[in-house]
Amino acid sequence: MKIRIILLALFCFYACKEEKKQPQPEKTSTPPNVVLIFTDDQGYQDVGVFGADDIATPNLDKMAADGIKLTSYYSAQAVCSASRAGILTGCYPNRIGIHNALGPDNTHGINDSETTIAEILKAKGYKTAIFGKWHLGHHKKFLPTRHGFDEWFGIPYSNDMWPFHPQQGPIFNFPDLPLYENETVIDTLIEQSQLTTQITERSVDFINRNKNNPFFLYVPHPQPHVPLFVSDKFKGKSNRGLYGDVIMEIDWSVGQIIAALKANGLEENTIIIFTSDNGPWLSYGNHAGSAFPLREGKGTAWEGGQREPFIMKYPKKLKAGKVVDTPVMAIDMLPTIAEVTDAELPLKTIDGKSVWKVLTGEATKSPQEAYFFYYRVNELFGVRYGKWKLYFPHRYRTMNGQTPGKDGLPGNYRMVDLEDIELYDLENDISETTNVAAANPEIVNKIKVLANDMRSRLGDSLLELEGSETRKPGTLDE
Repeated sequence: MKIRIILLALFCFYACKEEKKQPQPEKTSTPPNVVLIFTDDQGYQDVGVFGADDIATPNLDKMAADGIKLTSYYSAQAVCSASRAGILTGCYPNRIGIHNALGPDNTHGINDSETTIAEILKAKGYKTAIFGKWHLGHHKKFLPTRHGFDEWFGIPYSNDMWPFHPQQGPIFNFPDLPLYENETVIDTLIEQSQLTTQITERSVDFINRNKNNPFFLYVPHPQPHVPLFVSDKFKGKSNRGLYGDVIMEIDWSVGQIIAALKANGLEENTIIIFTSDNGPWLSYGNHAGSAFPLREGKGTAWEGGQREPFIMKYPKKLKAGKVVDTPVMAIDMLPTIAEVTDAELPLKTIDGKSVWKVLTGEATKSPQEAYFFYYRVNELFGVRYGKWKLYFPHRYRTMNGQTPGKDGLPGNYRMVDLEDIELYDLENDISETTNVAAANPEIVNKIKVLANDMRSRLGDSLLELEGSETRKPGTLDE
């Protein structure tokens, strides 16, 4: 009897052991959440880790320490609407017919046939929201709720596009600035000091409500675009006047969003990006940011117009504290996010390429051979090729030698005609002070070839060339 009991016990032991050896099904990995925080007219130097010593940005500084910092990241264009079109669609703005800054008198916007980050992620089951400034068309068919976003709270265009400026008085023949909840105007704004707080509260609430769903949260702050507004929480807190106070409140907002992710156990598996749409609006003097040590600002193709602060945090995949100097552009964000989330790319041609391997450190070279700097209506001003930046003859604006604006009033730009090709070595001359075109004819010729290829596809109104691949924006009569 004892022998039978022993044999039975041994059988059970080995049977259990074999059962444990059976392969277990792999847990389905949870797709990462994506948070894109996008400011308006913020300069390259307006964050502590990018050189600001007179504005406290502890949350952004910690985000950089916990994530990665890109030092050669470019917006898609040096102006509001075009820049937003680029980062949301992965296209050069002129490819999809979005130029300049759309206002209340414009009757066009983003075309229904274009695909946004929100749409590729919504197709993957993501919840999507935008809290802040849209600026890709204010008529109903162009609103974000028609382009992949489940929710929207914010304004349809820039915060100065209303009839009364605090210092200047009546300046536009526009209606009052509307505040939207989805597709309904719920208020009109003149005093905007609570808007950053409201956007932040909506963002935190969205995170709390969707902690069990993958989500895409887009937070395009209307600030620090003039006119500047800040809540009492930060009024007078910085060492750079009202502009610095505004940046401190944006930094607080970033901290609130990260804290909400952490409180819901989502921080490790969330991609959070912080950047801006273009450089500082220099004519506004003490109400503008700083692009130092870069040349010029908003509205130009010089480095100060499009090179922006960029911080990305994704603890699950990105090594903390890494600095990346490889050139990257806003058009690369959609394909990069698509790769990480396993989302489908748009069916139509886009210009961006995934830079995920650059971000992780697996590659040090950009997948893009060159980046092209367009402005106004399809004018090709410049090209970034490796460490080189070439400018074609064009007219640009500058505040050099001009009296800057003050306290909300702008100064006057001076127009400059660049008459010859200029080339700069950005690796050794980040401020673009020394034209080295004459010493590098082979580089100039190589960039000319690249530029001519792009002109054939996207055009160049400086040379009166039409592109073969440009698409129309959406219009009301479609």
